Amino acid sequence: MALYEHVFLARQDISAQQVEALVEQYKGVLEANGGKVGRVENWGLKSLTYRIKKNRKAHYVLVDIDAPAAAVQEMERQMRISEDVLRYMTIAVEAHEEGPSAMMQKRDRDDRGPRDGADRGPRREFGDRPPRRDGDFQRGPRPDRAPREDRA
Repeated sequence: MALYEHVFLARQDISAQQVEALVEQYKGVLEANGGKVGRVENWGLKSLTYRIKKNRKAHYVLVDIDAPAAAVQEMERQMRISEDVLRYMTIAVEAHEEGPSAMMQKRDRDDRGPRDGADRGPRREFGDRPPRRDGDFQRGPRPDRAPREDRA
């Protein structure tokens, strides 16, 4: 059997219990077709980058699968039919990762290193701002025109 990582997005207006019911439903489909489900991570309700089917947020769920291709295809077929599933993606992997996924690992602010400004360069003074593209800088004299005083 092949190993897969599967992520799906469920609509924002269903409850967490309904998301768990979806996971159990698809787990049953996989097990009925000879597959096994490993780790299941519910990443929670997160904002989407862009609207999908009028939803601005979605419930994200990651599932590790050890199943034949036919079982995964049947699960994906049922996800296409479901109105509660907005998007899904299944990726074949060589081995499942141990421990929590990157989304579940808590990032400490202290892990980022000091913010003393050493890597950002020197500060500029108020009048030292760089020129903008919209003409906020002096271009110098134009060779095709006479100086301003001589023009009428």
